[in-house]
Amino acid sequence: MKKSYKRGQEIRKFILKNISTNPQHIVNQTSEYFNISRQAVNRYIQDLLKEGQISATGNTRQRIYSLKVLHKSNFSIPLIDLKEDVLWRAKIAELFQNFPSNVINIWHYSFTEMVNNAIDHSAGTKIVISIEMNSFLAKISIHDNGVGIFKKIKKECNLEDERHAVLELAKGKLTTDSENHTGEGVFFTSRMLDDFAILSGEVFFSHKLGADEDWIMERETPDTGTSVFMSLANQSTRTDKDVFDRFASEEEDYGFTKTIVPVRLVRHGAEKLISRSQAKRLLGRIDRFKTVILDFQEIDSIGRAFADEIFRVFEKNHPNILLIPINTIENVKKMITAIKTEI
Repeated sequence: MKKSYKRGQEIRKFILKNISTNPQHIVNQTSEYFNISRQAVNRYIQDLLKEGQISATGNTRQRIYSLKVLHKSNFSIPLIDLKEDVLWRAKIAELFQNFPSNVINIWHYSFTEMVNNAIDHSAGTKIVISIEMNSFLAKISIHDNGVGIFKKIKKECNLEDERHAVLELAKGKLTTDSENHTGEGVFFTSRMLDDFAILSGEVFFSHKLGADEDWIMERETPDTGTSVFMSLANQSTRTDKDVFDRFASEEEDYGFTKTIVPVRLVRHGAEKLISRSQAKRLLGRIDRFKTVILDFQEIDSIGRAFADEIFRVFEKNHPNILLIPINTIENVKKMITAIKTEI
């Protein structure tokens, strides 16, 4: 009985997860995935329709299914004297009151951290908050009319351009106000949610659960302010503790001691990673961590000077920091091995 119930829940979750991308053929897709009859799938569809979780339009042969919007709102709040915890309790918490506690905790952390960033760092006058919830996931976006997060980081940290600000955000422990902030909010928020993105100035930064590490793209027409986009499945089993533990020390003291750095964020376009200056850009501020995972995804080669600066010079000067390269293809692996052999 338990096995049958679990399978039924898996089928329902599959339908809700995929209905938006395959609204007309969700029955066939589900039937093929679980190797069950269309009639069996239709029983689950009918249950979801009766529960008000999905809706349908069109006749039987041309029927199109969609997730039913359970809540949609958009409002503006002045930043002057705004307190993020008060805003959460007054406007947001009640929307999540029937959600699992782990999901509530993630939204509480993520929402208040991003609002606090706007309050303390944006130099704007207001934020606009948009919320949309359906039976599968919730989305929240927060837009401020301030100076722009990447532009500010570029200026405060004396970076070459705004894309380097994305690299610093990806590392974590980045703040332009070290007296009052640890610089952990954006990093942990991006790891807790299913989808997290920031659009500001010329740059769009995205982190998606289960995908390769962070990626960036540029837009031709920069806009002012900063927009943060967040989404999370309503029945996610992830917890905030899972995420904190993943980047904490072995002593479980919740110290932020580990980070993952996407090496490709160092590049400009299709340029090769060959110079010591590129390596130094990659290594900036990582001495704040005990373990640094260097993700070489999408990197097909590295130069000798680049590798030497990281795996000989840096390691020699920082013996207590563990560098772990991952996703290295054969060419990259050989270069790293050659440098380490010479130490």
